[in-house]
Parts: sequence; structure tokens; C-alpha cells
Amino acid sequence: MGTLAINKRAGFDYFLIDEYEAGLVLNGQEVKSARSGQVSLKESFVTLKGAELYLTNAYIAPYKQAGLKQINDPTKARKLLLKKSEIRQLIGKVRAEGLTLVPLKLYTKRRLLKLSFAVGKGKKKFDKREDIAKKEASRNINRALKSN
Repeated sequence: MGTLAINKRAGFDYFLIDEYEAGLVLNGQEVKSARSGQVSLKESFVTLKGAELYLTNAYIAPYKQAGLKQINDPTKARKLLLKKSEIRQLIGKVRAEGLTLVPLKLYTKRRLLKLSFAVGKGKKKFDKREDIAKKEASRNINRALKSN
């Protein structure tokens, strides 16, 4: 399982509750570009349109060897493939509880491209400060232990 892209800010900006795995609908040049590592999940999110889920604002660079076929928008919405029961469950969580769907990473599973995303609740500024303080405290403890 090779990881192609990671959203590093997801854990810092959101409390992650449940994690899901979905397939992506991509064309040939997008798959080749993604497999070569030309993907960014920075500032991307999962949206609901009707009874379908879409990965929005994820950047997949145009494939360089595609020639004149590079007409595609690199940040277009891409459909996610999930079971209907999972989609209904996610729609209920997002609408009723006010949660957000946050992409975590894009990876290969056998020969397929998969997106891991989570249901998350946004952190407030003071929550982020607490996380930073905890990380700094653990770093200081580790430094002190190493120096002894």
C-alpha cells in the first residue's frame, strides 16, 4: 500500500471521529499523474451533492506526457465511490450533527487508488493551543531523557 498524498493539517484542524475508505472516479491521465506523486490534498474537502460524495479542491497535476489532452481542470470535483448505506450514514452525520468530511490520504491498494477520509469536528483556537503545548512538553521530556 503506497501512500501518494497525505493531508497533514487534518489532525491539527479537526477532531477526527470515524474513518472511511472510498474509491475515486479518475480518467487515465489523472491516474498516471497521481501514481507519479503529483497530488496535493492540501485545502481539499469532501462535499455532498444530492446522494453522492465528491472530493473537491484536491489538486492532481496534468500528466506531462499526455500532450494536447491536458484540458482538464486540476482541482475539479471528483466522485467518490461508496456503498449506498455508507453514503446515507454520512449524510445523516453531516446534516444532523454539523460535522465535516475531511480527506486524510490518497493511496494505492493493489492496483486501485483509494481515498481515506474522516468525519471530523472543527477545533477551536484554544484546542489547537492545547495540542501544541502537549507536543512541546513531550519533546522537552524526550530531550531531557536523551541528554541523561
